[in-house]
Amino acid sequence: MNLDIVLHKCIEIGDLSRGEILFLLNLDNDADLQRLLDAGDAVRRAYCGDAVQIRALVEFSNVCARHCNYCGLRALNSSVTRYRMPPDEIVELAAELSEKGLKTIVLQSGEDPHYTGEMVADIVTRIKTTTGMAITLCLGERPDDDYRLWREAGADRYLLRHETASRELYAKLHPDSDFDNRMRCLRVLRELGYQVGAGCMVGAPGQTVEHMADDIEFFRDFQPDMAGIGPYIPHPDTPFAGCPPGSVAMTLKMVALARIVTRDALLPATTAIGSIEEQGREMALNAGADVVMPNYTPLKYRVHYEIYPNKRCITEDPAHCDSCMRLRILSCGRTVSADQGHSRKSRQSQI
Repeated sequence: MNLDIVLHKCIEIGDLSRGEILFLLNLDNDADLQRLLDAGDAVRRAYCGDAVQIRALVEFSNVCARHCNYCGLRALNSSVTRYRMPPDEIVELAAELSEKGLKTIVLQSGEDPHYTGEMVADIVTRIKTTTGMAITLCLGERPDDDYRLWREAGADRYLLRHETASRELYAKLHPDSDFDNRMRCLRVLRELGYQVGAGCMVGAPGQTVEHMADDIEFFRDFQPDMAGIGPYIPHPDTPFAGCPPGSVAMTLKMVALARIVTRDALLPATTAIGSIEEQGREMALNAGADVVMPNYTPLKYRVHYEIYPNKRCITEDPAHCDSCMRLRILSCGRTVSADQGHSRKSRQSQI
């Protein structure tokens, strides 16, 4: 397969075949890899411009009912100090972030049944009416009625990482979760009018290049509004403790390919890649990413939201993180967006 021809197709069309995806994922020459990353960045520039969205991440509960084999928050991990932020504290924090000029808040938690559908809807309504911020929820699999209630309350977006598009690998990663229901939830969220985010890990135990091609094909066909891609990082208190982490190079390939096949989706430069490589987020921005999500969870809670160890900026003051992130964006020759960064795929519905 001719690399020049395939890269030309990446930039001009983007609708790659599985064979072309596998060819690009298997590139092992540094110069060829850089050409792929440059292609991803060229597509980003053409379809998204130079602005980078800043989303304020608030991890309001680390309680989780699931038993995912890779996650430090898994229910069976007794080493975690669990916490739950009271609703009033969440709303007050959102008001503070809005006053700082942040336009989007991302409310994330483990799959915690303590927060009922009605409780979350009340939080969403209060934040929306007092701040006008765009609200992204990342609360895992919930009943359809909860999704509907939160959308009606004012939630704009929902992040539900599919983790892997392989049914076989999904079962290995999620022993108490169902692949078909995960995919069904993504479809329901879209039908309810959410801007929908999916996402996958790179280098998960048992994952092959074929599995990664499955993920790129899923992004190509589903066309999510957002797609989060980060390396697998082993946690010592999980069944996968001894497994090696995902690589920076393969993660960057996946970011570039996700940009190429989705064209204008919102792609975060994830904290995970910044946690295994000091310049990881900048590298992701230069491979096609256009979103960053600095952590604004209060420090007293943040240190306990340990999906994986050695998480970047987990002990930093949020004010420092904000200024640092803006400098990192500018260092890449990019600008900081001043709007709420709604999905380009859903822009017509925002008018």
